[in-house]
Amino acid sequence: MTAEYTLNEDKTIKVDNKGYDFKKGKWQQSIGKAKFVGKENIGMLKVSFFGPFYSGYNVIAIDEDYKYALVAGESLKYMWILSRERTIPENVKAEFLKKAQEIGYKTSDLVWVTQDKTN
Repeated sequence: MTAEYTLNEDKTIKVDNKGYDFKKGKWQQSIGKAKFVGKENIGMLKVSFFGPFYSGYNVIAIDEDYKYALVAGESLKYMWILSRERTIPENVKAEFLKKAQEIGYKTSDLVWVTQDKTN
């Protein structure tokens, strides 16, 4: 899956998600809009892919080189580890999983996607 974020003129953020659906054997795309909840320098946003309905999108951790990020949804149902690379170093993964568990996420339920498809 890839996610591309672009700043719009009205200060909202265009979110362009693309992912490979292994069951259907094809790429899928979802375009949404994100807005900052508070200050623009705080990684707390609300994101919508379905009209007026927004959901939480909170950056919990980021590595010092801005290559990897741990992102939490508005509940313990959603969490993502984002990477600019196709793989995540084990030490970064372990650190992020520890943080997620401390928050209350059941990390054993995570789905680890092999990034071997290109679009």
